[in-house]
Amino acid sequence: MNEEISKLIDLQEIDSEIAGFNREIRDRQQEIADREQSIADKETAIEECLARTAELEQKKRDVTAAHEDAGARIKERQNKMMQVQTSREHQALLKEIEESKKLLKETEEQLLTIMEQIEKKSQEAEELKNLCQGEKELLSEEQEKVNKAIKKIESRRKSVTRKRDALAAELQASILKRYNMLLTKREGLAVVQAVDGVCQGCFMAIPPQQFNEVRKGSKMNLCPTCQRILYFKEEEAVEA
Repeated sequence: MNEEISKLIDLQEIDSEIAGFNREIRDRQQEIADREQSIADKETAIEECLARTAELEQKKRDVTAAHEDAGARIKERQNKMMQVQTSREHQALLKEIEESKKLLKETEEQLLTIMEQIEKKSQEAEELKNLCQGEKELLSEEQEKVNKAIKKIESRRKSVTRKRDALAAELQASILKRYNMLLTKREGLAVVQAVDGVCQGCFMAIPPQQFNEVRKGSKMNLCPTCQRILYFKEEEAVEA
């Protein structure tokens, strides 16, 4: 096999390993981000509960005022009935008293409903606060573990990166430039194996004549579909 191709295969293996380190770091960081988002969501829910409780408290005050006004009107109209002299005035007062009694009953029911809603929202906010506090404590512990894990991963990545830099320096500049371009454009996979005339990067067929050239390994061959650098390994073809 051509020495440049052999080096490119090794370089691809190293870059795949580095990509694995990067994924592992991202996954660890995502765990923390998910926990932080969960806490933020609960804090938002707590604020909504408190805002709703404040609205209900205001409504309670308004309904309480209406309830007290209705009670006061009933007493006032009952006292006034002792002073009226005509049947028409008497009937008008009775109507007002009945309407005030109806309002008194309605506001009493409203107050009961509002107080139940306030209690429910208060309990919900308290439960969320407890959950939030527990999650914050767990986050603090998990953050410490993740930071330690990431440091170990970064240490391994640095070691592999040094090996990568040394190997890359052995390649011709034009070949390395093409490789790096493919690595970026093809989602971290620039060098792939050809098996049974099929590119293992895009899984499209390679022309038979070109596949024979890939088998020889005497020069660099690119997949006609995805432009990845192709190579062939006899032992893997036999296993396949």
